[in-house]
Amino acid sequence: MSIKAVIFDLDGTLIDSMKLWREVDAEFFGSRGIEVPEDLFDYLPQGNSFVQTATYFKNRFNLSDSVESIMQEWTDMVSHHYANTVSLKDGVCEIISLLQCKSIPLGLGTSNSYELAQKVLSQHDIWNCFSAVVTGDLHMMGKPWPDIYIKAAEELKTNPADCLVIEDTLTGVMAGKAAGMTVYAIYDPDSDPQRDDIIELADLHFQTYQEMLEQLHQQLNETL
Repeated sequence: MSIKAVIFDLDGTLIDSMKLWREVDAEFFGSRGIEVPEDLFDYLPQGNSFVQTATYFKNRFNLSDSVESIMQEWTDMVSHHYANTVSLKDGVCEIISLLQCKSIPLGLGTSNSYELAQKVLSQHDIWNCFSAVVTGDLHMMGKPWPDIYIKAAEELKTNPADCLVIEDTLTGVMAGKAAGMTVYAIYDPDSDPQRDDIIELADLHFQTYQEMLEQLHQQLNETL
């Protein structure tokens, strides 16, 4: 493929945050006397965006909370961590530096909210690296539907077939492929239960960003 733009997922891909969100789930449901079900994320009818996950929680568990208050509660629970303690995954800066050196525009396509994405990426001084940001608090179908990635490609003014998506989850890989994009999967332990399916569906799977960096060095030198 000819890489003309790269679109990153956020949680589990750029940042090491999935464990934090599992803690949020436990605290959110525990405060309401609900045990976290094992199949919590097995079927989200409209996708897993911030808005749609909140809607799904409200409907599935008959919560009296509004969708807006659920999203605000989640934001309040993690905001300090996103602004101060959530780390980038090892090798992210090197990948971004390589792509910038090659003048490849970068996009962000995340199920998380704009506020939290801005907080965590600003903390690490890479927020301004992204020319397009599409987040899960917009009213569109979430992953595994392709809408987030298609909109990111539109904002980057790039044909989806010329976009590379970098993802860590099965639903994210499904979304990128459904958008007609090449998808590289990066390992995150939170996705271990779906690892075989991720490897099968993604165009390439990498255990580390160092492995991906070597692949991109070779690919970009061949195509640019």
